Amino acid sequence: MANKVKVPTSLHSLASGVPLLTGSNFLEWYEHVQFRLGVLDLVMALLEDKPADINEYSTAEQVALSKSWKRTNRLSLMFMKLTIANNIKTSLPQTVNALEYLQAVEDRFRPTDKSLAGTIMAELTTMKYDGNRGVQDHILNMADKAAKLKTSNS
Repeated sequence: MANKVKVPTSLHSLASGVPLLTGSNFLEWYEHVQFRLGVLDLVMALLEDKPADINEYSTAEQVALSKSWKRTNRLSLMFMKLTIANNIKTSLPQTVNALEYLQAVEDRFRPTDKSLAGTIMAELTTMKYDGNRGVQDHILNMADKAAKLKTSNS
């Protein structure tokens, strides 16, 4: 039998910790959304296809799975919409499927690999130690950018 999804805290309070998607911060927003939905155990609708519609021949397990999927889909969609700026929401397609909605956001805002690589390379080549932060922070920042550059080229 499918596990019953429980949401232990307010969806709104967890959504308030996610940076509002404004367009230029897609990757940060995406990571926060994925993490929070995982913590809330609401990723089922993002990982599994919608189960077949229930009918009089459906088993108790199929009915439970369908109800669980519908709930996680609805809550995931609401969660994502809470964390997107209003001017962006109006330009996204209206869908009742959380995975389709996330895909539409990703298609619109995920930087292409070449432009991301170019941006990171420019940041790395012009980066200078300014003395305001510690040397360790500066090195960690450079290592982070190098790792992002490596993953964008793979």
